Amino acid sequence: MKKLLLPLLLVTAYPAIAEEQHAAAEPFFSLHSTEFVVTIAFLLFIGLLVYLKVPGLLMGLLDKRAEGIKASLDEAKALRDDAQKLLASYERKQREVQEQSARIVAQARDEAAAAAAKAKEDLKGSIARRVKTAEDQISSAEAAAVREVRNRAVSVAVAAAGDVMAKSLTAKDDDALIDGAIKLVETRMH
Repeated sequence: MKKLLLPLLLVTAYPAIAEEQHAAAEPFFSLHSTEFVVTIAFLLFIGLLVYLKVPGLLMGLLDKRAEGIKASLDEAKALRDDAQKLLASYERKQREVQEQSARIVAQARDEAAAAAAKAKEDLKGSIARRVKTAEDQISSAEAAAVREVRNRAVSVAVAAAGDVMAKSLTAKDDDALIDGAIKLVETRMH
């Protein structure tokens, strides 16, 4: 810092020195010369600043500011790294969820196909039971119809036989048949 002070003073004082040499009215190194007094005041001011360690304070403030900026940058970098990790985690979770949903959809399709096949089998079984029930009802109806036809044939035959017997039997034959029926009942009751 001190090495920079001397060239700075010469650069700032040089225009005043050059101006003085052109005017040549008064010597530069006189208290009556405004440029000399301003130069001395400026040098005293710079000296006072150096004595009070203002450049060091300014450098310290600049260093603190640089450290604050560096800390902010480090914090921002850490936040960015955390955000990237979080993003990677969410992307991984999203892939896992997509894979899981694909598995669920495939499982649902398989279950739907199995349920459809089972329903088809159940429907076939239900149809077979209904067909068997209908066949049983038809055979039962056929048997009932056959029995009814036989019963009617028997009753018609009995009625016809009764008519034939009534016409061909006489009173004497009727008495003999009644006596035979009474004897039959007596033997079965004892």
